[in-house]
Amino acid sequence: MSIHKSLNLGSGIITERSVFTRRERVEKLMESDAFEEGAIPLGLPKVKTRMRVLTKRQLKAIAAAEREAAIAEMEAAQAAQRAAEAAGEVFEAAPEAGDDGEGA
Repeated sequence: MSIHKSLNLGSGIITERSVFTRRERVEKLMESDAFEEGAIPLGLPKVKTRMRVLTKRQLKAIAAAEREAAIAEMEAAQAAQRAAEAAGEVFEAAPEAGDDGEGA
């Protein structure tokens, strides 16, 4: 059975979820100190939802911006290292994420 064309939201429409899951409600209530750890999560008070669901296009744009920022940061670090080496200073770079300092 197919979806009627009037019910299809399309890819460009941004929607807001009007309901939190129980876990999300408990997390929000714990942030505002309205729910304590270990309490029974039944009969929870209502929690306002202002949660936007991002489209794939928006998620891709955010990821691209983060990549560009990481590249710019790396280029700035490399430029600082070159400048330090040109000045005759000893510059030790921090070990990379996967490098534990041991030789293989």
